[in-house]
Amino acid sequence: MLKEFTSSIKNLGFIQALGVLVYCSLVGLLMWKGSMIFGNTPNFFGPVAVLLLLSVSVMICGALVFYKPYKLFFADKKREAVDLVLFTTLWLFVFFLLFLIIAALT
Repeated sequence: MLKEFTSSIKNLGFIQALGVLVYCSLVGLLMWKGSMIFGNTPNFFGPVAVLLLLSVSVMICGALVFYKPYKLFFADKKREAVDLVLFTTLWLFVFFLLFLIIAALT
């Protein structure tokens, strides 16, 4: 039973990290093609929009990563909550290394 639960926590960590990866990919696409989409913004609103994007991104990524562990923690499943955060962090690091290697090779 414990092994099955640990396996589901590992899978959920992967899914949460994958959700952050997809969201960051969409934001990266927006930043990459932003000038083509919005044109050149030589005014006050461009930097403010970037800072607002950062704030919204932090909130979205925080919700993706910490909502389920928060629910587990307050359901007195503290060990599972910590494990889920650690597995999500591990998968995010694996995705980071993968993208870093791909960026170095291209």
